[in-house]
Amino acid sequence: MELIVLWDIDHTLIDNAGVSKEIYAAAFSSLAGREPSEPARTEGRTDRLIMRDMFLRAGLPVPDWPVIEDALTRAGQERLGDLRMRGTVLPGVHEVLKTASARSDWVSSVLTGNIAANARVKLSAFGLDALLDLPVGAYGADAGLRPELVAVARERIQRLRGVPADVPVVLVGDTPRDVEAALATGSGILAVASGVHSPEELAAAGARDILPGLTDTGRVISVLESLTDAGKRPRTSLDRPRTR
Repeated sequence: MELIVLWDIDHTLIDNAGVSKEIYAAAFSSLAGREPSEPARTEGRTDRLIMRDMFLRAGLPVPDWPVIEDALTRAGQERLGDLRMRGTVLPGVHEVLKTASARSDWVSSVLTGNIAANARVKLSAFGLDALLDLPVGAYGADAGLRPELVAVARERIQRLRGVPADVPVVLVGDTPRDVEAALATGSGILAVASGVHSPEELAAAGARDILPGLTDTGRVISVLESLTDAGKRPRTSLDRPRTR
C-alpha cells in the first residue's frame, strides 16, 4: 500500500536538550542587539510564528522573514556541536526510520516547524538525515501555520516523486498542533507522548492512536498501516482514543 509518512523532529525523533531555544535566542539577539527577556514559545509552532512572537513580546518591529531565516540558519549551524554533545536521538527512532525508508511504496519525510537548514542540522547530528527524504519535506519557512505545511509536502512529493495526489498522508508528532494539523487536512495521525504532552492531552486534541514513543518498531509500522485511510471516513462521536 502506498503511504506518505511525515515525521515531526523535536521530541518525536530527537531530544534537543534545550538547544532549540538557544538557537532562537541567538537569532533574536543578533538582530535585536540584546538578549530576549523570555525564552521562545515553541510547542509545535513554526519558526515563522516563534520568531515573530519573540519580537512582538519584546515590543520590537519584526524584521523581514529572509533576514530572520538567515539569522536562524547561522545560529543553528553554530550549535551543531552542542546538539551532538547534549542532545539525543529518542529510543527506537533509528530502527523505525530504517524500516519506513525500506518500504518502496512509502515516502518517509518530515513535517516540522524548523526551517529546512536547522531541520537538517538536527537530523544530521544523529545520522538521521540519510533515513528521510528531506527534499520533499515541509518546513517552518514554507508557511506560518502547521496545517498549511501538509499541502506543501503533498505538492513536493507529487512533483518530485511522482506520487499520486490521493495517496494517504499520516503525520507522526508529539504535540496537539500535530494532531490538529492532521485533522484539519484529512490526514492520519500517530501521536507519541515522548514530549511534554501527556496521552490525555493528545487525546483531547483529537488523536485516536497514541503511543508512548517509537520504541516498538513493529507496533509503529502496524499503526501507520492501519491509518492509510484514516482521512477517508468522517469522524463521529463514537470515535475513542486508542492508547496502545
